Amino acid sequence: MSTSTRWTLAVLAVVAALIVAFALELDDTPAGPAGSPGPQVSRTHRDADTPEALAGPRQRADLPPCPAAADNPGPKELRGVVVECAATGAQVDVARALAGRTVVLNLWAYWCGPCAEELPAMADYQRRVGADVAVVTVHQDENETAGLLRLAELGVRLPTLQDGQRRIAAALGVPNVMPATVVLRADGSVAKILPQAFTSADEIAAAVKNALQ
Repeated sequence: MSTSTRWTLAVLAVVAALIVAFALELDDTPAGPAGSPGPQVSRTHRDADTPEALAGPRQRADLPPCPAAADNPGPKELRGVVVECAATGAQVDVARALAGRTVVLNLWAYWCGPCAEELPAMADYQRRVGADVAVVTVHQDENETAGLLRLAELGVRLPTLQDGQRRIAAALGVPNVMPATVVLRADGSVAKILPQAFTSADEIAAAVKNALQ
């Protein structure tokens, strides 16, 4: 075999390898930690979180029902956004559920340390303000079971929306940080987005008051 023939075969082999590698790359779905779907695969909750599997965690969390839908169309940014109520698995039209009331919307995830410190303060704040303000939390991870168990562990009983796709945060333009809090006026407008952690009900009360001025 001549030198030129050997070089030709070598070049063809390299080209073939590159074609195969390119095809595999196109067909590959990137994976996240521990083989979980990559960021382009966004789900409300895991396949494992069936109604049967969630029954026990829901009972342990013992969450109050999510706000009932109002006739008011609600915040324009959230119209058309539908997520699950963590307490029951029922579908929630978010804009209509939050309509006609001052709302403190708290966005968190079960693995977030500052969120775990802040959630009890949110519950304390809700006890203080009563019906004047509705505190609603949004769990932003597809592991719904873990979210429910974290709330049960913390003893926090607040209406909670399950939003593994972060549709609410995206609609409101919330930075990709947790915890984050959005204050909504009763007319549905966004008073303020607060991408920060709170450690006490007093801090929350002062921030909400300032946002609504």
